[in-house]
Amino acid sequence: MPPCVRFAPSPTGYLHVGGARTALFNWLYARRHGGTFVLRIEDTDTARSSEDMVSGILEGLRWLGLGWDEGPEIGGPHAPYFQSGHLDRHREVAARFVERGLAYRCFCTPERLRAEREAAEARGGAWQYDRACLGLRADQIQRHEAEGAPAAVRFKVPEGRTAFEDAVRGRVEFDGAHVEDFVILRSDGQPTFHLSVVVDDADMAITHVIRGDDHLSNTPKHVLLFEALDVPVPRFAHVPLILGEDRQRLSKRHGATSVAEYRRQGYLPEAMVNFLALLGWSPGDDRELLSIAELTDSFALDGISGGNAIFNIEKLDWMNGQYIARLAVADLASAVLPLLAESGLDAHPLVQNEASFHRLLELLRPRAKRLTEFVEQAAPLLREPVEYEQAAIDKHLSTPDLLGHVAALADALAGLPAFDEATVETTVRGTATARGIKAGPLIHATRVAVTGRTASPGLFEVLAWLGQERSCERLRQLVGFLSSHR
Repeated sequence: MPPCVRFAPSPTGYLHVGGARTALFNWLYARRHGGTFVLRIEDTDTARSSEDMVSGILEGLRWLGLGWDEGPEIGGPHAPYFQSGHLDRHREVAARFVERGLAYRCFCTPERLRAEREAAEARGGAWQYDRACLGLRADQIQRHEAEGAPAAVRFKVPEGRTAFEDAVRGRVEFDGAHVEDFVILRSDGQPTFHLSVVVDDADMAITHVIRGDDHLSNTPKHVLLFEALDVPVPRFAHVPLILGEDRQRLSKRHGATSVAEYRRQGYLPEAMVNFLALLGWSPGDDRELLSIAELTDSFALDGISGGNAIFNIEKLDWMNGQYIARLAVADLASAVLPLLAESGLDAHPLVQNEASFHRLLELLRPRAKRLTEFVEQAAPLLREPVEYEQAAIDKHLSTPDLLGHVAALADALAGLPAFDEATVETTVRGTATARGIKAGPLIHATRVAVTGRTASPGLFEVLAWLGQERSCERLRQLVGFLSSHR
């Protein structure tokens, strides 16, 4: 049968890159094998869940191109796709487990459990629930109930070893003696993660559970619950965690962690997907730039590494730059224009003219690794008057008699019958020769005049793109600046 996989985020935060990578692996596996990708929102933490977070998760997945086959806003045979919609089902399963002797009610107070834990820690040992309520007689249970004592439900862990085959780690075994009788229903009637996730996976016929390595220790409990439900145990694949370059778990101290933030920072979704796919997985060769179709064709669970993946922002920047370089200019314009609009630069005549705007993008593309860098580079070319960076003033505006040289160049450029790159370059260099100076100082000063900076795309291309009138106006602005600072 085709596989059925799921991504089940908790809406207590926006879509984290680790969650996005998990969703991507599930999506790729489903697409590779003609299966079903289910999106299920685990929203039972009502105090921390919010609709905004749900919207953020959906938007992040859509931006990455990871559409779901069943889930919110789409529906499917197992709706609703919010965990909170299945609470009665979870409670029903817990009650059935108690009836079958697979679980039991626990009346231990939080104070008792805390005291037991602290005593174990004082002895230097690990605490594990002592099954104090496992042997309660019927009359003792009735007395607790009559007194209104709150009761949790604990699953009775059988003796022996629990084993499962993990697609990444191979055979994994746990000794039941080291797994305590865990709570599946809290005393307030709320199911725990262990019960909810297994019941939902079973009811939705999930065949493969591809999730983060931090869930490995939960898996023996989940295997026991699947077996108690008398349903096939899914195949597990625990993918490596994503670490920062300091080998610590990725967090805000390493920079952005949400997919939405990387989108705001100017990364293309195709580059982000490519980058995330290679965090802990390999196609089996040296390829680094893979389209979504190539990723789908190559993806296999045995390509997932057992070691933790390192999030290298420099590698992401490089990869994004490669995708920017390959993007059709019309698509690049569509991606950059909204960012220019946020900066109030989209109304400029040189942006409104499609041919001029496309030419600008081609000028800026070689130096841009993020879409936001197009705005950063374009701003000094589109804003009036030019603002000179202090570093540019100090470095390039101290040549003797520079005022006269720049004024002469402005006059020479203003008199040109044609204003193409070759003619502009000839005029700039010719003016320098005529005034007895090397071309370099005049070229650098002209760059400061038209951009305010020490670096820019090719100067002669920029002058030709600005046009004769704007270029000469900027040179005369510099003449005025030099006059006032003599």
